[in-house]
Amino acid sequence: ELTHTASLVLDDLPCMDDDDLRRGKPTCHVAFDEATALLAGDALLTLAFEVLSQERSRSRAPDAERLRVIHMVSTAAGYGGMIGGQMLDMAAEGRSIALPDLERMHRLKTGAIIEAAVGVGAILGGGDSIQIQQLKRYAGNIGLAFQIMDDILNVEGDPNLLGKAVGTDQDRQKSTYPSLLGLDDSKALAAESVDNALMAIELFDTKADPLRILARYIIERRR
Repeated sequence: ELTHTASLVLDDLPCMDDDDLRRGKPTCHVAFDEATALLAGDALLTLAFEVLSQERSRSRAPDAERLRVIHMVSTAAGYGGMIGGQMLDMAAEGRSIALPDLERMHRLKTGAIIEAAVGVGAILGGGDSIQIQQLKRYAGNIGLAFQIMDDILNVEGDPNLLGKAVGTDQDRQKSTYPSLLGLDDSKALAAESVDNALMAIELFDTKADPLRILARYIIERRR
């Protein structure tokens, strides 16, 4: 949650997406100022690793598992994940990119941190290698579906429900799933990604039902 919130604060900055609203409220740099928002993003990101490594958490998991978790989260948040994806996103503004490049960008920008969130739960929950692999496959697919729906909602969403402006992707000349595929094919691809996610967790029993509900919510959400 700390890492995700840091990414939102930084993503909204004038040098990035320059958004004024987030969840219906002024973004951090608007409510305060740009320097405060930049420092808040840095503070949130470093606090995430402070929490993961703090002394009182050692009784909850063996040191080897906690180290693996820290490595997973830091890799997903860094240049090989979320930050790298954001850089690709910025570099692609104003030009058209191929669909595989768009998918790669979003798997880094959005998917990597979702995979880490699910992977951490799988590790700390005592999952074996196959279970962890399938859960990460699930996460990668819902991450892709989430981003496709995000692009769709930027075209046809209700700004009052979203809590932020719509049409901004087109204004910034961003390559998105709707711009490359059209709305209908984008919706079909999102549904296919959710189906792939659900297939990935077929080996689990009803304990995985909350994950199934989450996957279906992604293509039904309006905010």
